Amino acid sequence: MSVFFVSDVHLCTKESDTVSIFLNFLRYCSKKANSLYILGDLFDQWVGDDEMDALHQEIAIGIRKLSQQHGIPCYFIHGNRDFLLGENYAINCGMTLLPTQQILTLFGYKVIILHGDILCTADTIYQLFRKYTRKQWVKKAFLSLPLSIRKSIVNSIRQYSSNHIPYIHKNHSEVNLNLVLQIMQQTGAMIMIHGHTHQPAIHTMNNLSNQHKRVVLGHWDKYGSIIEFNQYGIHLFPFPLK
Repeated sequence: MSVFFVSDVHLCTKESDTVSIFLNFLRYCSKKANSLYILGDLFDQWVGDDEMDALHQEIAIGIRKLSQQHGIPCYFIHGNRDFLLGENYAINCGMTLLPTQQILTLFGYKVIILHGDILCTADTIYQLFRKYTRKQWVKKAFLSLPLSIRKSIVNSIRQYSSNHIPYIHKNHSEVNLNLVLQIMQQTGAMIMIHGHTHQPAIHTMNNLSNQHKRVVLGHWDKYGSIIEFNQYGIHLFPFPLK
């Protein structure tokens, strides 16, 4: 049996093909997985657990079947798009919320998993935004607003980001390799798995050893992206969405 990882699926109602393929992936996991880790940005946006629309319900049912019907646990690390996803929705899905970084031991390897946004330190504007929006009092204040106002605020922020992203240097979305090395050395991890950058690849960390690897999940856009980890090794699979 295998451990599966996904990130940056960016589910939304306008991308019905992606929703259908993700649900098919969950059914595939029910036959092949012993656990599933979702490393953030499962949804394209999340403004609170009280926005339980048809999409959110459908995904919750699909994930919940893994644990309830097949005994396969699902774990979730918040991304930059869905960091407000809370305990209520997690319980509805039957999945466990994890901290920003989590250490696992899989098939004899020490593995650290994270969404990956904290690694992009050159994007100072985002890192400042992240620092304040992750504060509990800020989240509590935001979630106390009416749902319609929360949606309006998030849409305004996303519109601002869309207008300014073309002018941001591409290096801002690249990881700080010194920080990667520091985290792996401090934790003793042989493998780091993350998403966020939308640049799927398996990198050998030669500064440590040829056994140390950084494995990056891709964005579910034209292609989906999954990691399968089993006794035969770690494998990164792209597959067409359309």
